[in-house]
Amino acid sequence: MLIRLYELVAERSDFIFSVAHVSVAYQAGQRVLDDATFAFPAGSINGLIGPNGAGKSTLLRAVLNMIPHQGQGYLDDIPLAAVAKDIAYVAQTSRIDLTFPITVLGCVLLGTYPRLALLQRPREKERRAARSALAEVDMLDFQQRQIGQLSGGQLQRVFLARCLVQHARLIILDEPFAGIDAHSEQVMMALLRTLAHNGETILMVHHDLKTVPAYFDNVALINRRVIAAGPTATAFTDDALRQAYGLADVGGDRQ
Repeated sequence: MLIRLYELVAERSDFIFSVAHVSVAYQAGQRVLDDATFAFPAGSINGLIGPNGAGKSTLLRAVLNMIPHQGQGYLDDIPLAAVAKDIAYVAQTSRIDLTFPITVLGCVLLGTYPRLALLQRPREKERRAARSALAEVDMLDFQQRQIGQLSGGQLQRVFLARCLVQHARLIILDEPFAGIDAHSEQVMMALLRTLAHNGETILMVHHDLKTVPAYFDNVALINRRVIAAGPTATAFTDDALRQAYGLADVGGDRQ
């Protein structure tokens, strides 16, 4: 299936986001990610699945040109670096400086800058959009609070609101549900489904295997290489999970 995947990308017009032959090596001759290739269609929610240390976050940072790498990520066959304003990215919370003095509203307004002219500051139009986005994620009452005072779930909802005001075509989320409360997860998934229905494409690193079939239209299972990629019903199989996680029996973990 994976041998012809990149050829299939060229044949299908509905693929909007693709990763082509992406490899990362932190030490000479030792690759932490090897020749990752897959593609997902527009208007879909897609999971990047694999064990800790599999290279999931590394893959995201590579296609976003944050670290040295080989290969490329594309949006509509255009390298991601050339369409940066169309991409919204939320890093793992552990990579974010929560001591930075910025309010919730100010954080969301950062998502408007890619659409503003150079040196232009957000206007009332952008402020209204930011407040509307905060209302969408049930965080409007927190607009003047410092982001460092928020819980993990509240913080992720604020970051999703920032994605909303950016009007990005591709939203990339690195473990958005790690350590958050059930309400925040439900609010975010409902909104992500709406965004996908409206044509936006979501790529998300995710660890909870039990929720994968309910959450994702497509998945890519990786463990330093792509084990399987495609519609969840056909790619998220026991055999692929055994290869990705090295487990003798994964069936019980998916109930």
